[in-house]
Amino acid sequence: MFDLGAGTQMLILFFILLVLRLPVAFALGLSALYAMWTLGFGLDLVGDLVATGIAKFSLLAIPFFILAGALMGSLGIAERMIRFFRVLIGTLPGGMGVVGTVVCLFWGAVSGSGPASVAAIGPLIVKGMEEDGYNRSFAAGLVCTGAALSIVIPPSIGLVIYGVIAETSISHLFIAAIIPGLFMGILMLLTLPFAKKTKVAEGSPNLNRLMPTPYADLPYGRRLWRSFLDSFWGLMTPVVILGGIYSGAFTPTEAALVATVYALFVGGLIYRTLTLRGLYDSLTDAAASSAVVMLVVAYASLFGWVVTVDDLIGHYSSVLLGISDNQWVILLVIMVILLIAGMFMDAITIMFICLPIFLPVSRELGWDPVWFGILVMINLAIGLFTPPVGINLYVAANVTRLPLERVAQGAIPFLITAVIGLAIVAAIPEMSSFLVDFLG
Repeated sequence: MFDLGAGTQMLILFFILLVLRLPVAFALGLSALYAMWTLGFGLDLVGDLVATGIAKFSLLAIPFFILAGALMGSLGIAERMIRFFRVLIGTLPGGMGVVGTVVCLFWGAVSGSGPASVAAIGPLIVKGMEEDGYNRSFAAGLVCTGAALSIVIPPSIGLVIYGVIAETSISHLFIAAIIPGLFMGILMLLTLPFAKKTKVAEGSPNLNRLMPTPYADLPYGRRLWRSFLDSFWGLMTPVVILGGIYSGAFTPTEAALVATVYALFVGGLIYRTLTLRGLYDSLTDAAASSAVVMLVVAYASLFGWVVTVDDLIGHYSSVLLGISDNQWVILLVIMVILLIAGMFMDAITIMFICLPIFLPVSRELGWDPVWFGILVMINLAIGLFTPPVGINLYVAANVTRLPLERVAQGAIPFLITAVIGLAIVAAIPEMSSFLVDFLG
């Protein structure tokens, strides 16, 4: 029987408020407050629930990873990386498309946020791909897809949130995401031959346009060496972050602070691109982004409390388990729900709403929580660039000055290959577990 209790009314009210264009955080908070009032609980609980929801050490990684990404974008690290990869692989078939894919994956190990990655590296990649003859909408679609994988490639803010909710090792999640993340990147590369390129790209691509003028005309070997030296400290960023985590030198949460200090060190003492104005802008941008995320986390704690008290977990978990005796059918239903939700909401909101219901189902079916977490991240990443309302599409439309419809059209080939990749990762759990088992 369909349940119209306080919890279900809360869900309905939440989606109504979203349709009315109320910010997600306030939609979560108001709908949760309504449910608490309906259940007869006093609002004096609100302060304690909010404080408990955000007073978790692991969540400190979010603002510091956001700040590290903002600093690395403003300090010219992204531009240096693009120049290096442009020299290294720009003459291969696919040209700047290959460069754009590699940079997106590499930047995912720095930023951890899909929309932030689009804004940071999107304009440079789209410009370079256009110079190589790629259609502008296809280039925007590539950036949307590659940036979306930022929530899969470690260190990922999404994986941090999942680890907190699922009470699963964040380090194991980071390790498990490496092979699936790289596999999704390879599928992006396999999509490049389907791009329609202009005749300009049929000749030798002009590599000089994005090269620093002091060594643009040098022979390939010397140009590669000079560009490597120029970008070395930026290329070391994921090595420092991930190497420290996997070696046990620091935890994923502490790695966020290390990444921030490292960015300040590189910008201030190595590249000397750090200015007071740039630092101020990075701090304000990171503070604004962090405030939005943490506000969602705070109000989601109220939402989650109502879900638990009204036993929505038990009710909807039973509904899911009753759909079929085949676990693959249940997994397909969960993935479809997440994909549709990803088109309308950010990944963090979806996880706080859906995971309390889906995780008990996964435990009942005996699924590995790490494998399930990787599937959730890939699914939510696909939702970020799924037409018509994937969040990355809007950001890309803004930075490229293209109509949303054209950006969505350019993303469709990548959407097809990404869905295929999700199915393969789901069918081969060893892709997620191999490195975890290998590293012990």
